[in-house]
Amino acid sequence: MKLARAALLALLAWVPVGLLFTLLMVGVHGLALPAALLVALRLTASAALLGWLAFRLCARWPWPHPMRLGFVLRHLLTACAYGLAWVALNWLLESAWKGRVWSLQPGLALAMGVTGFWLYAIVAGIAYAQGAAARAAELQALQARSELAALRAQLQPHFLFNALHTVVQLIPLDPARAVDAAQELAALLRASCDATAERRSLGEEWALVQRYLTLERLRFGERLIVDAQFDPDSLARELPAFALQTLVENAVRHGAAPRVAPTTLTLRAHTHGEGLRLSLQDDGVGCEPEALSGGSGLRRLRERLSLLYGEAARLELQAVPGQGVRVSLEIP
Repeated sequence: MKLARAALLALLAWVPVGLLFTLLMVGVHGLALPAALLVALRLTASAALLGWLAFRLCARWPWPHPMRLGFVLRHLLTACAYGLAWVALNWLLESAWKGRVWSLQPGLALAMGVTGFWLYAIVAGIAYAQGAAARAAELQALQARSELAALRAQLQPHFLFNALHTVVQLIPLDPARAVDAAQELAALLRASCDATAERRSLGEEWALVQRYLTLERLRFGERLIVDAQFDPDSLARELPAFALQTLVENAVRHGAAPRVAPTTLTLRAHTHGEGLRLSLQDDGVGCEPEALSGGSGLRRLRERLSLLYGEAARLELQAVPGQGVRVSLEIP
């Protein structure tokens, strides 16, 4: 499919050249339009065939940094060879079409040779421009992958540190539950380290979050209530790894931890076209929106969403002091 698309684009690129040759045959040489179209077709087809060979040569000769004299001379000689080959090919085609040797005037041959020289220059310029664009896109993708890896490396210790803090808090209060929490933390660590993909399904993400919530319930007891309802189709949709974990962790930290009364986390997820919509509402103490959005976890999540989806993904926060926080995440 990609090869066919590339071939179609290459053919379309030669259409303006063919139109220019047609106008030249009609306006300068006085040919009728049908005859001019035939000549233009022959000139364009032969130029395109040689242009394909020139394109392949440019791919074998990378653009040097810094520029080298040998590189310039090589292309000058190749451009001359292209012009000569184009003249010779058209002479053969015209002779075969007429059934006799075409008497090519020296002036016309020179004009065609110079035209072929510049056609090669145009083809080479396009080839190197495409190569530069492809390298820039590859470099940008590599940079994005590096940034994503760095953000992920920052995110994993962030929530694992908080989980370890939960175990530490339980030790003086309830050693038995602290042992259970340590075992749950070990399972959480194992599941976290095994999950290396940049994206994963909501079902996989929820399984990891449930381990985290089990650990937090050992700390909060009945003070932490979770109401999760996911559409069955939404469980197969992908989202950035640790995205749901980040949202739940922030809800526990800012909503449940500061209060004595029970806190309910309400999770909802449903599909939206090919994408996913996820919401998390807590009825905790709430806070100023600026205080919540400035957290490192949410900041890194925003950066990852931007790298993965550009402006197509949305993360919205609605926080009111004393009334809890609502977070909405939309993945394309």
